[in-house]
Amino acid sequence: MNEILNQILTYVKPELVIVSVVLYFAGKALKKSGLIKEQYVPLLLGAAGILLSTVWVLSTCPLDTRQDIFTAVFTAVVQGILVAGLSTWVDRILQQIKKKE
Repeated sequence: MNEILNQILTYVKPELVIVSVVLYFAGKALKKSGLIKEQYVPLLLGAAGILLSTVWVLSTCPLDTRQDIFTAVFTAVVQGILVAGLSTWVDRILQQIKKKE
C-alpha cells in the first residue's frame, strides 16, 4: 500500500497534496449532509480539484505564450484529477480498514 501511495505522490505536485486533504474532508461533509447523492460526490470532488489546481497553476506559472497557456491548462487538469483521485483513494482505503474490524 505504501508503494502505491509513493507512486501516486511522485506525480502530484507537493504544493497540491493539501488540496487532497481538503477534498477528502469536503467529500465527507457532502456525504454526511445528504445534499448530493453519494454517487456524484467523486465527480464534484474532481471538478473542485481541477478548479483549485487551476487557481494554483495560474498563480505560479507565466502565461506569456500560447505554449505556456496550454501547459498551464494541461497541468491544472492533470493535477486536479490526481488530487481528487488521491482523496477518493484515501477514503476507500479507510473504508476497507474499518470493514476488517
